[in-house]
Amino acid sequence: MQLKRLERREIPSLKRFYSVQNTRISNYSAGFAFMWGEDLSTHYDITKDCLVLCDSYDGDKYFYWPLSVDNDIDKELKALDEIEQYCRTNYIRLRFTSVPSDRLHLLVQRYGADMYISNSRRWRDYLYNAQDFVNYPGKKYSGQRNHVNKFLRQYPRYSFETFHEDDLHDVLRFLGDVATVQAKKGTIALTEIRGVSEILPHLDSLGLFGAVLRVDGEVVGFSVGEVCGDTMIVHVEKALRSVDGAYPMLAQQFAKKYAANVHYINREDDAGDIGLRKSKMQYLPVAIVDKFTVEVRNAMHNIVRYPSIKTARLKIGKIKQEDVANFARLARDGSLNKYWGYDWTTKAGCDNPPDSWFLNDVYQDFKNKHELPLAIYYDNTLAGEVVLHNFGYRSEAEIGMRVLPEYQHKGIAREALIATMQYAFARLNIEKVEAKCFKENTTSAYTLKSAGMKQLGEDDTYLHFYKTAEM
Repeated sequence: MQLKRLERREIPSLKRFYSVQNTRISNYSAGFAFMWGEDLSTHYDITKDCLVLCDSYDGDKYFYWPLSVDNDIDKELKALDEIEQYCRTNYIRLRFTSVPSDRLHLLVQRYGADMYISNSRRWRDYLYNAQDFVNYPGKKYSGQRNHVNKFLRQYPRYSFETFHEDDLHDVLRFLGDVATVQAKKGTIALTEIRGVSEILPHLDSLGLFGAVLRVDGEVVGFSVGEVCGDTMIVHVEKALRSVDGAYPMLAQQFAKKYAANVHYINREDDAGDIGLRKSKMQYLPVAIVDKFTVEVRNAMHNIVRYPSIKTARLKIGKIKQEDVANFARLARDGSLNKYWGYDWTTKAGCDNPPDSWFLNDVYQDFKNKHELPLAIYYDNTLAGEVVLHNFGYRSEAEIGMRVLPEYQHKGIAREALIATMQYAFARLNIEKVEAKCFKENTTSAYTLKSAGMKQLGEDDTYLHFYKTAEM
């Protein structure tokens, strides 16, 4: 999977995913992607016939649930595999945003209790019965009907028409007036107004529609919507509060014109605005749509300190500060590092960093929860390193090993591998330990097998091995 920045010009090509989705969540729509994608640094890929979206919040990546055109859960789960592997390869914490309630159980089944789940009220969408807005039926909607009737009495020379290019100048001027008021509500409101202004020339290509409410020729209300599955999403609804009844009139006329063939209307979230929340609740939603945020933990996230592992001959644990020179010698050894699969010169930015750089680098990797680097001590002397890294999100991790030349051919590598894997199974609840070695590295292949690992397969470069606790 290769995530790339979602440019606005590319959004129309994704309509085939948005138009049929039945999450009833506004975030899964072309309008949301256009209006908010730049601020959220949205990236995307199409993998396993699914649209994969990823937003950024405060520097952290959050994935959406994969969207398939045909609501195929098997495809979506395969796309989820790709997301997992992407996060694992790139040392990214696996996080999800706006997970639909009917998909949350699949994440629970997949990851068990190693998750943090939240469902912030401020970002949950308001979902309504479409016909309730068309008709404002019964006593429960008497307030809305009264406002509409008052509007009709006071403003008999009104018009409600589909937005056309000729309306652009008037609508932009209207939005400018609205922005002056919205500025008091903060940056989110202003970002929304900016997004509305920028989306207007692209409504047709995005599959959106707009409508203008006028009184005596002047714009007093404006709406933009989009149909996704059985739901019309109202992305924009702005009206002048100085015009009595403009909001309920605009909402009803918009529903009459565009919601005839849908079951629901999604009027988006309230962003924590209590006044807006009260207003949305007065329209009697049939649901406040759940939008779950999920953060998944892997075994590395649960490690808070270096372990101390002992065997008959070895002590395995944190690399000591006094071993900085020997560890640098291990890291610099070209004969070892040609099989280590890691070019430290790129990360160091030079060919000859100080010895301390190597130790500080692995300390930082541990702090960042990227890997668990462990020293192998033989007769209280640094003999090598064993590393648990590439932690997955379904109880798997990869193991790597290197031993200084003077300690090779003593069985140290095998002994350290067995002890570290036992620690992973027993203490970290790892279910599968993986390893790989270059095809030509026959010594490593023999050592991995002697430690109880089984060859899984091979590719053009590597032999792949694995071991479970039962083996």
